[in-house]
Amino acid sequence: MLTIWGRLNSHNVKKVVWFADEIALPYVRHDVGGRFGMDDAYVAKNPNRLIPTIEDGDLVLWESNAILRYLASRYGSADLWPTDPAARALADRWMDWQFAFADAQRDAFLALVRRSPEERDADALARSARQAGAAMQILDRALAEQPWLSGKGFGVADVPMGVYAHTFFTLDMERPDVPHVRDWYDRLRERPAYAQSVMIPLT
Repeated sequence: MLTIWGRLNSHNVKKVVWFADEIALPYVRHDVGGRFGMDDAYVAKNPNRLIPTIEDGDLVLWESNAILRYLASRYGSADLWPTDPAARALADRWMDWQFAFADAQRDAFLALVRRSPEERDADALARSARQAGAAMQILDRALAEQPWLSGKGFGVADVPMGVYAHTFFTLDMERPDVPHVRDWYDRLRERPAYAQSVMIPLT
């Protein structure tokens, strides 16, 4: 059985848990990181001291998007992870693009979720909100052309930004009007696995 190591309030862990639930893949998950710490046995699996890490048989794998690609390739269907190289690449780019978005939104998340009001840097928060909003406008233009980041249907390429979209729309910050992203997000919210693993309180 698949083992997932990582606390569920981590964006990167949410990706893996959500996708495993989407494909009805059985797993066990162990809390690691944050207040749960990391023991030597975990660090031996992931010397980066980051989460998540998975174990699947003899395979030990870290890096959340690499994990998603592995799970999609091994356990998913072609509609979730295209076999055509061009179609796969067009979807796959959004998985890597997500890391730039995460960098843009990070200061806003830390300020509004992890810090008390008196600890917040208002300038950093506003700058982060603007940068995240500008990035979401890029995503909005893409979603005006196709319903899903994966193409015509939901797929693994929707997962990384799907997790961050929930944070974007939940944080109490200024946001531009991104109707196509909002529509995509509303459709994600209808998916039971998304509601269960992603739409949890931000901590």
